[in-house]
Amino acid sequence: MRYLFEEYTFDTNLRELHRGAEVVSVTPQVFDLLEYLIRNRERVVSKDDLIRAIWEGRSVSDAALTTRLNAVRGAIGDTGEKQHLIKTLPRKGFRFVGTVQEAQRLAVEPVSSAAYSGDMKPTPNSTPRLSIVVLPFVNLSGNSEQDYFVDGVTESLTTDLSRINGSFVIGRHTAFTYKGKAVDLKQIGRELNVCYALEGSVQRGGDRLRVNVQLVDAETGAHLWADRFDKPMTDLLEMQDEIVARLANALDAQLIEAEARRAERSPHPDAIDLCFQGYHSLNKGRSPENVARARCFFERALALDPENVEALVGKANIDFTTAAAFMVDDREARFAMAEVTLNKVLSMAPRHARAHGLFGAVLLFTRRAVQAIGEFEQALALDRNLATAHAMIGFAKVFIGRGAESEAHIQQAFRLSPRDSNAYRWMHNLGVAKLILGADAEAVDWLRRSLEVNRNYPIVHFQLAAALALVGSLDEARASVRAGLALDPAFTIRRTRGLIVSSDPTFRAGSNRIRDGMLMAGVPEE
Repeated sequence: MRYLFEEYTFDTNLRELHRGAEVVSVTPQVFDLLEYLIRNRERVVSKDDLIRAIWEGRSVSDAALTTRLNAVRGAIGDTGEKQHLIKTLPRKGFRFVGTVQEAQRLAVEPVSSAAYSGDMKPTPNSTPRLSIVVLPFVNLSGNSEQDYFVDGVTESLTTDLSRINGSFVIGRHTAFTYKGKAVDLKQIGRELNVCYALEGSVQRGGDRLRVNVQLVDAETGAHLWADRFDKPMTDLLEMQDEIVARLANALDAQLIEAEARRAERSPHPDAIDLCFQGYHSLNKGRSPENVARARCFFERALALDPENVEALVGKANIDFTTAAAFMVDDREARFAMAEVTLNKVLSMAPRHARAHGLFGAVLLFTRRAVQAIGEFEQALALDRNLATAHAMIGFAKVFIGRGAESEAHIQQAFRLSPRDSNAYRWMHNLGVAKLILGADAEAVDWLRRSLEVNRNYPIVHFQLAAALALVGSLDEARASVRAGLALDPAFTIRRTRGLIVSSDPTFRAGSNRIRDGMLMAGVPEE
């Protein structure tokens, strides 16, 4: 059956949601929730109705249910404020109020067993880049009642990985045909025509849950990455969300690195190869050298394909980074170039989560903090795992005089992706927030932690120098200045002046204190 409403097509046979011609990625439970609400649109359904139908009566917290309902609303362009399609009736329940047309689906041959995201189309004789199968995780708990949780992790991870731009992810129905079987990963790679296979296990011991995962090159059988997550048992639905978010974020970086290495071996790299190399250069750290190398890759990609969305996002990222990290003198011009590029991207790909997040960052640094927070929230509605958006919401709160709220948002980013390639930037943001709030000792701690993770970000060295000078550690402050100048010899305090990014008095006073600290530490003034 197909249900048609607004610009959406909801296909229960294929279990797909389409917005126009675009497939909207949703998790299995979100799909089931939306289906239940649409099928029962003639009545109000209660919280208990939803729990019985979707979770078969298992215990579900109000917070977990609200998270799933928000995800349903986000998938169909609704919000808790608009309630244009899904209405909440206080103390009664929920009702789908959109106008729905029903249509029987014609029987056709399936065209693909994969959940696909991006511009790249597979061909019978080529293996798609960034192609992966998530094999059914193994339940090692010895308790068949845990199967639903283990399968839920597998299914949700399959859906979430398909949100990675340019990815080709084998659909869960095909992947689950391998459940319970001894598998040869290289053979699976050949059968499914994928580059990578992810396998894992879940084991419950007492009040803790352990998840083991490994990413394998399906062509060679080589193990590319492995990790283990240990968590205390809490609400299983919330645990599933957190585990899937951590895995999806970790795999995003690992797959970019693996694809960049493949691209290095290619004698004739195309635009996609060059984009992977560009993002891999950025993931190494935002030093002028790495940023310049990444810019070269993105410019070469655009020379081959001027409309390549990922290359355009990469180019905008470079312009934003060089301006936000004080690497150039013409900061306003760089922010303006990034904004023009991102407007083009979002006209071509309006549901590109990272583009919305980057656009929010540009707005933040050009005196539009409230609108920036809206863009970060839109990015999260499109990709619930985009941990950087949480961190940027926290940083943006400093710009509008609500810096006391910053740490909670940034800690949420760490919860979703504790080993993220961008984690050093979140620590940096929190360190700057502490400096602006006058918590200099805490700022020193966070800025040091940022550099322990990645020393290739010169502005952090200079801001740590300021914090150390403000707490009276001048020798350490001067050493930090030397480390920063080794990465960016052209940096001067003059670059930090003249561009007013916030009118909030606390922010303005804090920014002046940072510059005073840099002067005390010996950062060159001109």
